[in-house]
Amino acid sequence: MSHVITIQNLADLDRAAGAFLEEIRGHSLVAFYAPMGAGKTTFITAVCKRLGVREDAVSSPTFAIVNEYRTGSGEPMYHFDFYRITKPEEALDIGLYDYLDSGALCLMEWPENIEDLLPEETLKVSITVEDDGARTLRWEA
Repeated sequence: MSHVITIQNLADLDRAAGAFLEEIRGHSLVAFYAPMGAGKTTFITAVCKRLGVREDAVSSPTFAIVNEYRTGSGEPMYHFDFYRITKPEEALDIGLYDYLDSGALCLMEWPENIEDLLPEETLKVSITVEDDGARTLRWEA
């Protein structure tokens, strides 16, 4: 089944994050595919906020590769940024499968850099920047 969510502007982020969370229920591994500047981190921040993560706790894990957050209910969740990964071994060195097998929500930026390591059940979401500046999220589930 095809899913599409359009984010008209920054003011629409909260609504879109809520709709996204409703539609991905049952999926804990989510990979975001988009070019630089398309809003991956911005959208993940909105998702975290909807889950009750303190907004000031969310940041891009570009250098750390992974950030752990706690949702409002105290559950762990993980935010990955694989931009700087050049070899699959680098992802394995951080214990990638421990995170992915944890059952916790794992939101991943730049998953194309570890494509061969992603489990089959990973939900692959593309973000497209539209001509009017809106963002469109698309995925198959």
